[in-house]
Amino acid sequence: MKRSRDQPESLSTVLHHLASRIKKVDLTVIDEIRVLWPRLVDPAVALACYPELVKNKVLVVSVPSGAFAQQIALDRTSILLGLSPLAARAPTSLKTVLKG
Repeated sequence: MKRSRDQPESLSTVLHHLASRIKKVDLTVIDEIRVLWPRLVDPAVALACYPELVKNKVLVVSVPSGAFAQQIALDRTSILLGLSPLAARAPTSLKTVLKG
């Protein structure tokens, strides 16, 4: 079905198109990571911590406190292993940032 020229593109379509042009920040894989996230970490961690983006193969996760950052650090190996189905797009390391 062809779209009429007077109908705007959906925001999702535009963002995915732009994301495919960005080389250092992979905005397309983060959606897949967010789906996997609740299966990779403890339920309390999944609710409090949020995968923000992947940049240069580093998964950036926002955390509400140092305690959650420590838990993410402890779970780092299992989290990265759980993301291995993403193959070449999988992050190879993890970084936490304190959300304001």
